[in-house]
Amino acid sequence: MKKQFVIRSINNIDESLCVDIFQREDNTFGFDEYRRDKETNEGWYKIHSYGHNIYLTEQEAFDNACKNILWLSERNPDTHLTQ
Repeated sequence: MKKQFVIRSINNIDESLCVDIFQREDNTFGFDEYRRDKETNEGWYKIHSYGHNIYLTEQEAFDNACKNILWLSERNPDTHLTQ
């Protein structure tokens, strides 16, 4: 498994969901979605794994995250996605 470094972390309004945009050692990008239960204080759990997808830019990873994750696209309504 290649190392990856989170370069952007975006939370939903109540901070129970999060998307991490990360960069790999080979300078490609990806993202994953996480959730946490504030009541238990046990940390974040991956709920959807998109990390196997490879993007050439951070913006491309972010645009695809918005395309795949409803709450993120609703939070960023001005995001223009290209196909």
